[in-house]
Amino acid sequence: MPGCSKQTEPMPVINTTNSPGPTNDSNYYSYLALGDSYTIGHAVAEKERFPFLVTEILRQEKLVASNLKYIAQTGWSTIALQNAIEAAEPLGSFDIVTLLIGVNDQYQHLDTAGYRIRFEQLLLKSVALAKNNPKRVFVLSIPDYSATPFVAYPAKEKIRNEIDDFNAINKEISLRYNISYTDITGLSREAATNPSLLTDDGLHYSGIEHLKWAEKLTSSIRSALK
Repeated sequence: MPGCSKQTEPMPVINTTNSPGPTNDSNYYSYLALGDSYTIGHAVAEKERFPFLVTEILRQEKLVASNLKYIAQTGWSTIALQNAIEAAEPLGSFDIVTLLIGVNDQYQHLDTAGYRIRFEQLLLKSVALAKNNPKRVFVLSIPDYSATPFVAYPAKEKIRNEIDDFNAINKEISLRYNISYTDITGLSREAATNPSLLTDDGLHYSGIEHLKWAEKLTSSIRSALK
């Protein structure tokens, strides 16, 4: 995400156990969250990240996502995420895989043609990690950081349009493979008039916003698990 310099260094998988652990109960599901600052919840507590919040919502419905793992870091582009996944192999398989990536491709001025290729590769990798079941992969659209105070007014329209271009690509590819697509971009734009949706840095999104994303995403996950 903007403001980070070392953007292609792979990191270890972060493993967060948010349940008593797998049992013989078929309602336990493993979850891998792939992405960048939006997935890892830059500047928010671990329990305010949208993947963690998804598991909490599912827990209330006795659909428990255990062994939540992340491959995500602030500043990562599709290139960095691909490198990190490769470095973390073997990863095994998961019941749920979410993918949210692309804002740093836009911020680093990487072209949309390259993004199209890499996003499709990451999507197919996500399916492989989800036991080759596309119904267990969930893509989220890229939030629009032009709605934040980080972006000066003259640049807002340009960035907004570019985010739309990248989202048009990830949506088209996701739907082509019949993979669930959750649009959270509109929710992210509410930050333009609601500062409570942002962290203190005025750029990343708060736990309040992450909860909005989690609630919208969980409706799709719930349908796939039942």
